[in-house]
Amino acid sequence: MKRKFKLNKEYSVALVAVALGLTAGAVLMAITGNNPFTGFVYLFRGGLMSIERIGNTLATATPLVFTGLSVAFAFKTGLFNIGAAGQMLIGGLCATAVGLTFSWPKPLLLPVVICVAFLGGALWGLLPGLLKAKFNVHEVVATIMMNWIAYWTVYYVIPGYFKGAYLETESRRIPESASLKVQWLTNLFDGSYINLGFFLAIIAVLIIAFILNRTTLGYELKAVGYNRYASEYAGIKAGRNIVLSMVISGALAGLGGAAFYVGYASNMQIGVIPSQGFDGIAVSLLGANSPWGVFFAAIFFGLLHSGKGFMNAMTKVPPEIADTIIATIIYFSATSVLIERYWESAKKWFTARRNQNPRFPVDSAGGVQEKVGGAK
Repeated sequence: MKRKFKLNKEYSVALVAVALGLTAGAVLMAITGNNPFTGFVYLFRGGLMSIERIGNTLATATPLVFTGLSVAFAFKTGLFNIGAAGQMLIGGLCATAVGLTFSWPKPLLLPVVICVAFLGGALWGLLPGLLKAKFNVHEVVATIMMNWIAYWTVYYVIPGYFKGAYLETESRRIPESASLKVQWLTNLFDGSYINLGFFLAIIAVLIIAFILNRTTLGYELKAVGYNRYASEYAGIKAGRNIVLSMVISGALAGLGGAAFYVGYASNMQIGVIPSQGFDGIAVSLLGANSPWGVFFAAIFFGLLHSGKGFMNAMTKVPPEIADTIIATIIYFSATSVLIERYWESAKKWFTARRNQNPRFPVDSAGGVQEKVGGAK
């Protein structure tokens, strides 16, 4: 009986990127006169040292799960959705508007809030999808423009219709009946910011993983992403799938807006483009564009964001060090082609070395075969 040991190439690249990012952070800590080991201890303790901080880490990661899924889903279908920030804004605006307009009971109002956020994000992804499918307008240009339309829409609507009692730059506070925060969950995590959005994120991961890997729709979407013209030749309607991909991608980001603006936050402010929309690109890259990879990458980034303040308070290490770690991880994730090239070179060298030693045979794919139970 023989077992084969292999590492998934995409996840190996992600692990290398994380290791290089942490190494860069350690070097910067040392340059600034701080102990890297102590800095990392407090960085991770800041996000994990108590049940409250764990809850805050999960709450911080929740919008990143949605925006990471949004970008990853578009990537899987050959599109680069850089408009998750705008789709998140519109989803949050729709959720806020419904939450502040209607005084329904929470069991009735909350599903409506979630649905309108979903539909708002989907609508914001529809136009770039149509422009791409009908006129071949590059989705990067279209989604960037939609980001700014969303920004100025919020800038006009919030002061005009939902402004707070004291400041025109923010909306009124979200009522409890429209909030994703629930008392039992807050109590369970000792008063943290975690909310029902986290469970919605898990459901979204399961659904997207099922669509991409288990359905005809997912096959067609990925086929169009690999080669649009070959897909059309095979009878797949590429234009329809491009539009549908952008709609689903936008809807996911819209749910991220609901998780942030009526879950993590208590109101909506103008003049701010949510950074989670752009951080979703990094989450998608680090997660190798797979739903579960995105989920764990978002948790990791949420941990870094939650812990950097505590690290600064305890060690005086600048919180920008954590941002630098994230930026370095993004850089190496984006240059995965180079990492893969070195990975393949290392594997070939390893294979050649193993071939010289008959005690450790190597299969044709480069996996090391281990003899189990003394079998020869």
